[in-house]
Amino acid sequence: MASNDRAFQTRNSDFPRGTKAETRAVSSLVGILTLLVVTIVLAAVVAAGANSIGTAPSPPAAGFDLAADGQQSTIVLEHIGGNSIDVDKLAITIEINGDPLESQPPVPFVGAEGFDETPTGPFNARSDSIWRGGESASVRLASTNEPRLGTGDTVTVTLAVDTHRIAVLEETAT
Repeated sequence: MASNDRAFQTRNSDFPRGTKAETRAVSSLVGILTLLVVTIVLAAVVAAGANSIGTAPSPPAAGFDLAADGQQSTIVLEHIGGNSIDVDKLAITIEINGDPLESQPPVPFVGAEGFDETPTGPFNARSDSIWRGGESASVRLASTNEPRLGTGDTVTVTLAVDTHRIAVLEETAT
């Protein structure tokens, strides 16, 4: 047995203190800790990216009524409830019998090509640009705007906020 003890002592004495025999276990530990840190950092990056995907604001939800007067060439929209609408971000498209108007209303405005007089309510650039429930807005089409609006025509109005369609309304002009 003495020879076995001696062989063991010789092997350990071949490595001076602080070298390979003592640092073998430390390098495994450093490798495991490095992998753990890399995994945590990647998880944090993925979590931050996933959070940023779902933060886009949703378009407002609101209800509207449409009235069209073919004799007066007027279109009236009433905000009947739901979220308030920032008219500065609103786009309106008007079609008569499926054909879009040559000049669409650039809301808000005062004196625009294709429209007579100034619009009423929040469509008027001089009024409050927030359209709230219970408020009406109207435009009067000029005789130069094609197609013309007449009694019995089908009027379709599409409202969009920041390219999100919030309403499509259709009414027969009286």
